[in-house]
Amino acid sequence: MLVENCLIPAWPVPKNVRALQTTRIGGVSIAPYASFNLGDHVGDAPQAVARNRQLLASLMPSEPVWLQQVHGTVVADADSAGCLTQADAAVARHRGSVCVVMTADCLPVLLCDEAGSVVGAAHAGWKGLAAGVIEATVQAMDIAPHKLLAWLGPAISQRAFEVGEEVREAFVVQHAQASEAFIPGANGKWMADIYLLAHQRLHALGISRVYGGEHCTYGDQARFFSYRRDGVTGRMGTFIWLE
Repeated sequence: MLVENCLIPAWPVPKNVRALQTTRIGGVSIAPYASFNLGDHVGDAPQAVARNRQLLASLMPSEPVWLQQVHGTVVADADSAGCLTQADAAVARHRGSVCVVMTADCLPVLLCDEAGSVVGAAHAGWKGLAAGVIEATVQAMDIAPHKLLAWLGPAISQRAFEVGEEVREAFVVQHAQASEAFIPGANGKWMADIYLLAHQRLHALGISRVYGGEHCTYGDQARFFSYRRDGVTGRMGTFIWLE
């Protein structure tokens, strides 16, 4: 069954908050997208992507609001039938509205409040993270940050995430503490800890209850897609909704 191949976030959320993280296992796509690719923009056969999305139907209360992600900070309203879908985050307050972000090394961030009244999902690659996609999502949720919980899904780990000086500078120029998330690599490069960078941003907002962050997409080829590792590859989905 598909659900057996998915990850269920382990975080102490209200009973009406549901979340799901897909892996690369359980679909119909063939290599290099094998097998549960949800991205319709990566070159996979459209019918395979459609079938993979159909397989999710039994696990979801409604069709997820699929976003056209552009590494920005726009937040979509998943409750609106005509919501803007060129965005990198979504929030929902209505029961059955499903937020989703797709990743293959970038960091998916799920958010909800302790009362179970609002949920959000953010696509936090380094560009979006530096630009403030988490902050924009929290602002759209309109809840005091100390009442929010966060879960960090599978992303590339520091040992595999080599970046240039411009990436380090993009963070350090905003917060000096961000320098702690970079260690020297080879040839003037840096190894970036995207999980620590997200933790710092969340804590700066006043969100102290942060969970997840234990998976590496690059290192676990059997379970996860990784753009940095494979180049041409599929996308996983990170979903959240209110029952």
